[in-house]
Amino acid sequence: MRFGFLALLWLFVLASLRVIRSDLRTSGQPRIAVPPPARRRGKNESAPPRQAPGAPTQLVVTEGGLTGTRIGLTGAPVLIGRANDSTLVLEDDYASTRHARISMSDGLWVVEDLGSTNGTYLGQRKLDGPVPMEIGVPLRIGKTALELR
Repeated sequence: MRFGFLALLWLFVLASLRVIRSDLRTSGQPRIAVPPPARRRGKNESAPPRQAPGAPTQLVVTEGGLTGTRIGLTGAPVLIGRANDSTLVLEDDYASTRHARISMSDGLWVVEDLGSTNGTYLGQRKLDGPVPMEIGVPLRIGKTALELR
């Protein structure tokens, strides 16, 4: 019984060291995914969603480690989280790997929490499903705040 407990303890220590080592390998530079190049549409494919005049064109980080970062809104979904393939990669302990998605639906930008541990807040409201975003209303993910502009 003692040896089993000792082996389990060592497995936990080694797993913890592996996680710490992978976190130390990431650089402190913000990582923003570059959208793929536009491709030609065939006859059967629909056009990308159109934005209404006066619609937001940027997602701006207003608080947190990436303050000042701007992401152009092209109609493609914006994935936010700690994963390297996210559109906006957060170096925030309170952000999940796949935290939230901002996408266009019926001409409006909609934010959706992707089952994050600590939740996503739009203004003072905790998201429990897809919610339309408004210009200037802060979207809070951990210590990071974003706004449509």
